Amino acid sequence: MIQAQSDVLAFLETVHPYDSLPRDEIERVSTRFQEFSFSAGAEIYHRGSPLPGIFLIMDGAVEIMDATNTVVSELAPRNSFGERGLLADGFAATTATARSDCALLMLPKDEFRRLMQEQPVFARFFTRGRFADSRRGDMAIQKVSELMSRPPIVCAPTDTVRSAAALMRERHVSSLGVVDGGRFLGILTTRDLAGRVLAEGLDPDATPVSAVMTADPVGLPGEALGSDILHLMLERRVGHLPVVEGERLVGMITQTDLIRFHAISSAQLIRDIATAETPEAMRAITTRIPQLLVQLVGSNNAHEVVTRLITDIADSVTRRLIMLAERELGPPPVPYVWLACGSQGRQEQSGVSDQDNCIFIEDGVEPEEMPWFQQLAAKVSRGLDICGYFYCPGDMMATNPRWCQPVSVWRSYFRDWIYKPDPTAQMLASVMFDLRPICGASSLFQELQAETLEEASRNSIFTAHMISNSLKHAPPLGLLRGFATIRSGEHRNQIDMKHNGVVPVVDLGRVYSLIGRLAPVNTRARLLAAEEAGIISGAGARDLVAAYDLIADMRLRNQVRQVRDGRKPDNFLAPYDFGDFERSHLRDAFVVVRTMQSALANGGRAPV
Repeated sequence: MIQAQSDVLAFLETVHPYDSLPRDEIERVSTRFQEFSFSAGAEIYHRGSPLPGIFLIMDGAVEIMDATNTVVSELAPRNSFGERGLLADGFAATTATARSDCALLMLPKDEFRRLMQEQPVFARFFTRGRFADSRRGDMAIQKVSELMSRPPIVCAPTDTVRSAAALMRERHVSSLGVVDGGRFLGILTTRDLAGRVLAEGLDPDATPVSAVMTADPVGLPGEALGSDILHLMLERRVGHLPVVEGERLVGMITQTDLIRFHAISSAQLIRDIATAETPEAMRAITTRIPQLLVQLVGSNNAHEVVTRLITDIADSVTRRLIMLAERELGPPPVPYVWLACGSQGRQEQSGVSDQDNCIFIEDGVEPEEMPWFQQLAAKVSRGLDICGYFYCPGDMMATNPRWCQPVSVWRSYFRDWIYKPDPTAQMLASVMFDLRPICGASSLFQELQAETLEEASRNSIFTAHMISNSLKHAPPLGLLRGFATIRSGEHRNQIDMKHNGVVPVVDLGRVYSLIGRLAPVNTRARLLAAEEAGIISGAGARDLVAAYDLIADMRLRNQVRQVRDGRKPDNFLAPYDFGDFERSHLRDAFVVVRTMQSALANGGRAPV
């Protein structure tokens, strides 16, 4: 089936290194891919034949064989192949055969080579196995030219602030270079727009960029090292550094670029998982997650980036376990989709996670075919447990027959929860509204998701019950600017940063998405979408996002401290182990969350 460009783009956004390309670049690349379908057993290309480009698997499985026809690799969705020959002489070094019916995307060789030349993150990914250099993972000694975004997005000093802000939004960037006649004059950032325009009450239509930009900012040459970036960013407290050659702006290095560099390590774990043959082999890989957490948080990556990368690993483990199970069980009798809920569904996993999952099966499945799916669930859930994703204490897993059902049964579940919203229904609906497809026929879920959001948002009684349910998790606020800590037991004098910190914001985001019929599942994305849809005010959204960021960041930093101390990470934090400054900010964040809960309980928008 021919994929729409939007479908290809959405798929590429889940595949590294394409997900690390600048927004305009990934949109362009999505239009360059060609689609091919191969039946099981069909040869995709033969060793020694000219390669038209690099292949990317959307669906199905592919076998790679060497000159002796020995299978050297079995590839799954999101795996690429053909790059070895393209990087050598342009001829296939192996033979590729469809192991099952598969859908492939092919990026033409000219486009592949262009990306190799122009996008350092792309080149690093596809040359990682060709050049053994122990220094490659050390950002401090990488050249700035290998880390920066390119080309820079620029505006003129005479442009209005409004037009510059519109350009930032259109190009999905947080800064612009200010250039006049090829000469670099300054930099304009979103911080400048907030602090020098909005805060000062300037008219964005009458204020030129030159009046609010940072003139003559410190810059770096392309030959500077990553350590220079870190030193300058820390010393000057900036998140953007221009890369210059004389008076000419050639690029912009941002904190996002540094994040993309560190994402390579998570990509390596995913690549290792994709070739693991047993759950035990995958466990040896997932045991490296705590150290990855330390690296990512220690590099000052935003919490939503850290949790996304950690969740990507869980997704890869799940898909690999499903492939291994299907290899043993044979092909599924009818199409199905495996979905994650909970923190994995929201792409918010941290250093400690259980498994929450379910299976949607195509209607028409016969009773005698159901044991295949029950065996699949048992094998995958057991494998996840072996890999460190322990069994859900509430049995919200596909191994529970209730959560492994045809779509028609799931439709009846959601309708019952919506029209009979008792406490159990509220709890189940809260979990199931965070569903995200991981593997299989995602269309089985998408139509039902839209239908459920529509019905749920129209039912005022259900919405009221969901709002009431969302207020059950209260921020841990005590009297006299203190914290309501746990009074006894193992975690005495600590606060639960999951159930009393993150979860209250997760619940708010879920209710906002229900009220506005918003599709995002990720909490931060829900809050931003709610602001855009007018569900909450701009001021309320900004305060809540900032509060959520602080709470989630402190939770992750506390887990990193536990890992460094040789302990298993958990969600409990002792607030009085922190200084007055951090405690004050954490409490202020909890106050914001409670204020937003009160506004929701009273049926109003967030305070302006």
